[in-house]
Amino acid sequence: MANSPHKPIAIWLMACSFMVFAMVVIGGLTRLTGSGLSMVDWEPIMSWLPPLDEAEWQASFDLYRQSPEFRKLNFTMDLAGYQGIFWLEYIHRLVGRLTGFVFLAPFLLFLVTGRLNRALIPRLGAIFLLGGLQGLLGWYMVKSGLVDDPHVSQYRLTAHLGTAFLIHAALWWTALGLLFDSRDTPPRGESAALHGPALGVTLLASITVLSGGLVAGLRAGQAYNTFPLMGGRWIPEGVWLPDLGWRNLFENVPTVQWDHRLLATLTVSSVLLLWWRGRRLMVPSRVRLGLDLLLAMALVQVGLGISTLLLFVPTALASLHQAGAMLLLTIALFLNHQLRPNG
Repeated sequence: MANSPHKPIAIWLMACSFMVFAMVVIGGLTRLTGSGLSMVDWEPIMSWLPPLDEAEWQASFDLYRQSPEFRKLNFTMDLAGYQGIFWLEYIHRLVGRLTGFVFLAPFLLFLVTGRLNRALIPRLGAIFLLGGLQGLLGWYMVKSGLVDDPHVSQYRLTAHLGTAFLIHAALWWTALGLLFDSRDTPPRGESAALHGPALGVTLLASITVLSGGLVAGLRAGQAYNTFPLMGGRWIPEGVWLPDLGWRNLFENVPTVQWDHRLLATLTVSSVLLLWWRGRRLMVPSRVRLGLDLLLAMALVQVGLGISTLLLFVPTALASLHQAGAMLLLTIALFLNHQLRPNG
């Protein structure tokens, strides 16, 4: 690894990317524990502190009691029960704000001290704006569960998840570019043949992740808790409802789960083929490391997904499965970076 003057900036960006990683994991936990609709207002600049005394807790609880979730699902909940679901959502929002601060403060410092090259400034500015959009998307998602039906829209949840992955990817890719410059990257040689297939695998894994957002939004993992068959069939009954048409792909529980299974199978098969092809070529050590890590993580991720399904979506396993998806894409980006044409 080159002793680049940009190394401190790369480390800062990696720290930010893993804070986004943590945000995704915490966000998944809020959904899995039913905590995501506990805070029914949004004050992104001011309200950093949680309720500090009994009167503030009661006022916050009174707001929640007006929500559809309380009136239709949690109408027997008392103040202690509300506090139990409040904290995860509060921590999720707090970590989001802290991530924005950890990004913005060093960015301004590096900017005024002239340590950022001019080509990097607009990219980092775009990432910051994307982070702001992510906050708006998060509230837009929550609002969908504060109207009549106390469940967030699977479309908005998937958009929120996808944007988080995009921010993480942008931070991670930019950091890799600062850590590994062209002088530090061995000639591509035979590994050039892997560039296109690796991009394809990454795209397929990304689509699989987004399909997982639809599964989560529809709670489709609570149905058909068998593998590999669904309801005793390879293709379950009701997979195509004429009234829904193309919306079956996004709104029909059997279809959404079947799609996710199919995409996951195609992803792990593609990773295995990419690894097998790479092992037959003379490739740099970091490319070989990326291939090995990608295969190992793909196999672990499939195991987590099947276990989560068979055990009726326990919180711990489901959270690990979501974290595994993000780790898989992180490794895929590392591999793609080592295979990039200008490397």
